[in-house]
Amino acid sequence: MTQPFEFLQPKSWAPPKGYANGIAAEGRQVFIAGQIGWTAEAKLVSDDFVAQVEQALSNIVAVLAEAGGEPRHLVRLTWYLTDKKEYLARQQEIGAAYRKVIGRHFPVMSAVAVAGLLEEGAKVEIEATAVIAAG
Repeated sequence: MTQPFEFLQPKSWAPPKGYANGIAAEGRQVFIAGQIGWTAEAKLVSDDFVAQVEQALSNIVAVLAEAGGEPRHLVRLTWYLTDKKEYLARQQEIGAAYRKVIGRHFPVMSAVAVAGLLEEGAKVEIEATAVIAAG
């Protein structure tokens, strides 16, 4: 099945690692609010950073499924992190959790270090945008 978008990568730039520099897309747009690492009962899955990442990504996939989408339809993820050092130190574990939930699809991504998140104990919040091909 063809993707509803095209990856944009200037030929003179080094290839990015784990994300895309740009995406052009056509189709049904799906905007997913920031998801944290909590369960359907609104309880944090753990105080572990990687466990929260995996749950937040799983929540994104669940919301996306409500629109008939799959992880391959994601075009943008914005990560809000409360601990930049932990994020950098645990990148391999985060990558494994990402691939477990999303697979080997790497949309446009931004990561922002923040002083805190609204929900007490939340260590990461991830927003998503997806584009699903029409028809």
